[in-house]
Amino acid sequence: MTEKRKAFKAAFPHTIPIFAGFLFLGIAYGIFMQSKGFSFLWPMLMSMTIFAGSMEFVTVSLLASAFNPIYAYFLTLMVNARHLFYGISMLDVFRGTGKKKPYLIFGMCDESFSILCSTKPPQGVDKGWFCFFVTLLNQCYWVLGATIGGLVGGLIPFELKGIDFVMTALFVVIFLEQWLSQKNHWPALIGLGVSALCLVIFRADQFILPAMAGILILLTLFRRPMERRTMDEAEVQSTDESEKEEADQWK
Repeated sequence: MTEKRKAFKAAFPHTIPIFAGFLFLGIAYGIFMQSKGFSFLWPMLMSMTIFAGSMEFVTVSLLASAFNPIYAYFLTLMVNARHLFYGISMLDVFRGTGKKKPYLIFGMCDESFSILCSTKPPQGVDKGWFCFFVTLLNQCYWVLGATIGGLVGGLIPFELKGIDFVMTALFVVIFLEQWLSQKNHWPALIGLGVSALCLVIFRADQFILPAMAGILILLTLFRRPMERRTMDEAEVQSTDESEKEEADQWK
């Protein structure tokens, strides 16, 4: 068995859950683009060259509106700013991957980041090729879903009005998952508060960039206090659990 085949076989099982999610969401994205008058080539090529999930949904409105490169640049920077922090944490993982590193950097998404941070390649499997195939498979799933959506979107017999709400629904679901999975809700509350304030000040068509900039600044300023509070809460919870276990033993 060749080195590449071993890495592929080791990487594939870890990407199966991503396949289900990316296929469904990619199809929704392809249908969304088709509903805006773009052929299937657009979502297919954009998913190959951009591969930025939520930013691809945002790009549809940018393409359909007046050309504004500065606004598009800063909007892209804000939407994908989290990858700056992802990149720092992946420096050790990508070290020694050679010529594969540029693609690993380009193809890094939330799902690939999660797999590569939490999973080590099996013994005897090259780390670089394992990372490469995890990244490549995840992008292929997204490209496949987007292409299918672009192709079948024109064949759907019913009205597609309102399909653009899929992007809003996506962000709402992500927000709710983060809210339920985290005990510290201050980052979420900061995001909601700053967004509401900017919406009032700048109105609906201009509030996104100021809101994202404000959120980024406040989270950076209050990062250490929030981290300290999270650690204190974790210590209190650990102490309570230990006391409970000790009490149960005495019963």
